[in-house]
Amino acid sequence: MTKTIIDVRTPDEFRGGHVAGSINIPLQEVQRRLEEIKAMKQPIILCCQSGARSGSATAFLKSAGVDCENGGGWLEVNYRIQLENAVTP
Repeated sequence: MTKTIIDVRTPDEFRGGHVAGSINIPLQEVQRRLEEIKAMKQPIILCCQSGARSGSATAFLKSAGVDCENGGGWLEVNYRIQLENAVTP
């Protein structure tokens, strides 16, 4: 995978299913882990269950100068990644 994807759901939600290769940083830890996130390859795609929590994380990170976007729900992000990686005949 060439994109950095951060899933801001809880660890239990993440264990229930996630985008392959994504990193779990729960929303309540995003502010505390800002320097770690800034060191990651950008742009960063954030996701959660529906897009609400990742929207909050995206707004905070953008205000801190991080190049990122709200990908919405993790299933949507997973689908988009699979389409991008699909080999067409």
